[in-house]
Amino acid sequence: MWRMLLVLLFVASSAFAQERGTAYEALRVIGTQFNRAALSRVISVTGVDGDPQPTRWTVLIADRGAPAGIREFVVAKGRIISNRTPSAVAGSVKGATIKTSQLNLDSSGAFEVTSHTADKSHQNFDLVSYALRTNYRGNPTWIVTIQNQARRPLGTIHINANRGNVTRVEGMYRGRNMDEVVQDPIERSGRDIERRVPEPDEQYLGDDESNAEITQGDDEIEEGDGDENFVKAEIKRRFRQTKRGGERIFERARRNFDDFISRR
Repeated sequence: MWRMLLVLLFVASSAFAQERGTAYEALRVIGTQFNRAALSRVISVTGVDGDPQPTRWTVLIADRGAPAGIREFVVAKGRIISNRTPSAVAGSVKGATIKTSQLNLDSSGAFEVTSHTADKSHQNFDLVSYALRTNYRGNPTWIVTIQNQARRPLGTIHINANRGNVTRVEGMYRGRNMDEVVQDPIERSGRDIERRVPEPDEQYLGDDESNAEITQGDDEIEEGDGDENFVKAEIKRRFRQTKRGGERIFERARRNFDDFISRR
């Protein structure tokens, strides 16, 4: 009786894991069922309503033979369920492809870093949306948005998918809203606006130039109301803690994509 119950639990957990595969696993499906060479032309990987992983991943691939230069795949339950070429996309795909050799963080690791950040900011959440793409410097970046059960965004964290460091946090710290941003000074330089190729179904992939919020520099924190300065200083302290914690998680969760895809 107990042995049969354990077998059923194992089968159920295996089926659930297959249904909610990671981003790396979705890319491997495309490489296996479509074309391995396509993995060198990935523009973005997105998934919504993750719990913690989404049930399906949408992958954009640069394809010179497609009308708009883009091929879109949807992967679910270990197989490609949609393969289409949109007639038009917003933005340019030039220079937007991800160098897979620089990918060292799967969506499971991105979730761990995000969960750590939410925990430090005392922010409960129910669902997670993921977007992997290059930033304005060409670095692969995870943009992970946490949401409540009603799918209202509660905060967003940007994670360098190569080094695993947190580069930007929107909201998430207590008392902050989604319009307020904390950004790593190393990543910030003047008005660094990240150019993005939006997903065809217009799921969030980041800010555009019209609504981007750029954090004030550290030298400006001395101006203004004392209470406001205290809040800013506290948020910066929490951001530094988030970065350190994320770096420790990255050391444990680090997974190189090229090594992953080479294994059977």
